[in-house]
Amino acid sequence: MPPANTPLYDHPLPDIEAWLMGLGGDRDPQNISEWSFSEPDWTAKLWLEVDSIVVRYVSHDSKVVQRSFKYSLSRSDLEKVIFSGP
Repeated sequence: MPPANTPLYDHPLPDIEAWLMGLGGDRDPQNISEWSFSEPDWTAKLWLEVDSIVVRYVSHDSKVVQRSFKYSLSRSDLEKVIFSGP
């Protein structure tokens, strides 16, 4: 896998999938670009879109927040912003 400070667009898809699995993601068998994550304070759906990663968070009080992150961000930066939650 490329270094964590490498932009995600320079990662092969199998490495991105391994990274998401390593972070506890569950891939949807019906939609392979959709991943689910669960943290103590929120759950999230993540989609690997053509030009960005889209994350929809749902907090325990049912507040929904959607964010989009470009693949030009590094893997380490994406991990920080995605898992900081809504």
